[in-house]
Amino acid sequence: MSVASAPRVLVIEDDPDIWRSLELLLQGAGYVPSWAADGLAGLDRFADDRPDLVVLDLGLPKLDGWTVLERLRHLSDVPVLLLTARGLEHEKVRGLLGGADDYLTKPYGNDELVARLRSLLRRRPPPHDDLTVFDDGRVRVDLARGGVEVAGSPVVLTPTEFRLLAALVRHPGQVLTHDQLLELAWRQAPGAGRGRIKFAILGLRRKLSWTDAETSPIESVRGFGYRYVAPLRG
Repeated sequence: MSVASAPRVLVIEDDPDIWRSLELLLQGAGYVPSWAADGLAGLDRFADDRPDLVVLDLGLPKLDGWTVLERLRHLSDVPVLLLTARGLEHEKVRGLLGGADDYLTKPYGNDELVARLRSLLRRRPPPHDDLTVFDDGRVRVDLARGGVEVAGSPVVLTPTEFRLLAALVRHPGQVLTHDQLLELAWRQAPGAGRGRIKFAILGLRRKLSWTDAETSPIESVRGFGYRYVAPLRG
């Protein structure tokens, strides 16, 4: 497996010794690990790296693991494994009900940890990066040819508007940050001209007849970015 295709694992853990051991373990198992030493840095790193899986400690400085988990679940459905010394049953239940996909207490066995990570990645839905046509019953986007239809009616978008919509529907339910949208839709460096995103989203919603922000499938997540919310199928 090439490094480019290897799963990316973000470890949010304040103990550098545990991180170093996890880094060696994950690299040996074929993953590409990255590290954040506190909760705030973990959220920033998550937005930058867009990892395939998160290993999260609960006893973190600056922002505790419970809050990090809550915010991660608001941003993405990325698999999260809680790795913590807190082994009480009610804390495990709290973690799983709060959106964690698995829970492992310290000290842990290396083989068990790797097996749990592999299991979580197998359950993850395949990415939409290789889609040629996106169709959720409300909007149809021909990603190869550049066509867009809403409720069966064609809609003409500018190249930038199309790239913006394509970026969102390739990652349904996942929040794309302002910097990610700048890179994907405008080919701009992070931080450059963020104000244009808001106006582009307003224009895109208007062309797609989604002018009501409360019901629009292009949803704003305050302080983070935007996401496309696919409709529930009956």
